[in-house]
Amino acid sequence: MSEALGLAAAKAGCVISVSHAQVASGPWSGSGVLLSRDPGVVLCHGIIFSPFLLESERPDWPGSEVLLADRFCPGLQIRVLRTRGCGSRANRGDVGGDNAALRLNPLSDRHPSPHGSRDCDAELLMVVPCPQFQEAFSKIFSASDQWHFGGNDLEQEANPFEHDLRFLHWFALLRILDPDCCGTSWVNCIPARSLRKGDTVFTCGSPFGSFCPDIFMNTLSKGIVSNMAGAGNALILTDARCLPGTEGGGVFAMSGIGPHLVGIIVAPLCWKSTEWVGLTLVCAIDSILESAGKVLSGPRGFLKPWLLPMELVTRSHSLMVVRNGLDRRLLDAVVLVECGPTWGSGVMMNSRLLLTCRHVVNGASNVCIRFLTSPKKDSVVKGKVVFATRDSSPYDIALVELEESLSAFPEPVLASAFHPGEDVSIVGFGVFGQACGPSVTSGILSAVITVEDKPVMLQATSAVHSGSSGGALFATHSGKLLGIVASNTRDNSVGVTYPHLNFSIPITVLQSAILEYIHNRSLHGFQELDRVGQRIQVIWRLQRESMEVPLSKL
Repeated sequence: MSEALGLAAAKAGCVISVSHAQVASGPWSGSGVLLSRDPGVVLCHGIIFSPFLLESERPDWPGSEVLLADRFCPGLQIRVLRTRGCGSRANRGDVGGDNAALRLNPLSDRHPSPHGSRDCDAELLMVVPCPQFQEAFSKIFSASDQWHFGGNDLEQEANPFEHDLRFLHWFALLRILDPDCCGTSWVNCIPARSLRKGDTVFTCGSPFGSFCPDIFMNTLSKGIVSNMAGAGNALILTDARCLPGTEGGGVFAMSGIGPHLVGIIVAPLCWKSTEWVGLTLVCAIDSILESAGKVLSGPRGFLKPWLLPMELVTRSHSLMVVRNGLDRRLLDAVVLVECGPTWGSGVMMNSRLLLTCRHVVNGASNVCIRFLTSPKKDSVVKGKVVFATRDSSPYDIALVELEESLSAFPEPVLASAFHPGEDVSIVGFGVFGQACGPSVTSGILSAVITVEDKPVMLQATSAVHSGSSGGALFATHSGKLLGIVASNTRDNSVGVTYPHLNFSIPITVLQSAILEYIHNRSLHGFQELDRVGQRIQVIWRLQRESMEVPLSKL
């Protein structure tokens, strides 16, 4: 499967960089997707064209339905870098034969192309917005959270959210002006509405754009669908690792007949305030092509027979994405826990009891439980905090009992053993809270820390963010509940948070206490969590035990 995916992604991949003699900001670069070979139609992110928009057009362009080439600086040199041999009919079947990298750099002619590739001229057809993506984005990304997208320099913009918000939903269609760009095939697409949280996806982009395409062009990454929002899932978040320069690259989902393009990378890095989120922002391909199709078939008379982009998706409506991720029922077990203005996550143990973290309930005696999936979707139930560990306890845990029982609630299967290296998924309300349901991130169980041969801490690589506390750590394939998410890692000396290094309380630590409360209404087992030994406390403080050093006889 991975070999076939690599070939398909390589056939579709592109890279973009933009420069113009009159624009002082220099070249801009990113990635793109080669939608067809005859003619060569390229789809990329529109943000790389923003510096080249004419000054006279800037006040009006945010409200425009389309930006044609005459709205940008005249004389733009657009170049497409693609694998050598792609234009030769004799080499049409070569691996990577349709590989492409797009560059808009007039200096590129002065340097040799990377080995095995060639440059082609291209023209800008149009830059169009995607209203479905913009609407979903505006609902779930709040300016008050100080979001930043794209690079890793948080100081590059005085108001990065407002700057990014204007450009993120624009996409460009280009045409390669090379008569040797032969063939008639189109990339295979699939609508984003067929995706589910936890589905495996692959990304194909070129880190750092045109900086060194002979090394970085069409780099693959793998992740899952973490969350989705908007009509037809126009906005997608994935935990696939992407870097600056991959904007405009393709996101592929696997169907029964192979990989299909499902989205375009919008922003490879997301920051919330100063916290690196580690998720990639994606726009659904069918939403983009639908927007472009409306322009092409509109009153401008711009329609051309070879530019019917929605045909790419409509013929794929019957395809289904291969389900190899988290069971849907596991998402239902994770709920949003609200305590005044703050919130976190919780995991339902049965129809009435849930576990969360002590710092989520924050000393309150009552909380609100919000269900954003089944069995009580879009409803709020009050809950009573029946136990919370002391601040001195290393186990940050609280037990909440609902005022009413949930009927037909699927109880999670609790794990009895842990296997370092196994695939895991973390489900929680990190990043967005109630805006679009629980998020899912993938990783592995990287370590099981034991005391006296009993697990006391689980370490995983799935991304964990503020709001994920109290969420669930699941074994991806068996679906068993491994633990309750307690924290990620923060280096206070430099103010850096590491979302991919996080810790959970093993469910084996809590299981007997849960059963004792269910059967006898006794909190004795939970109270024992306040009296654990010093070794466990040291571990959860991320410290080493002090060692006795023999005194010198000198």
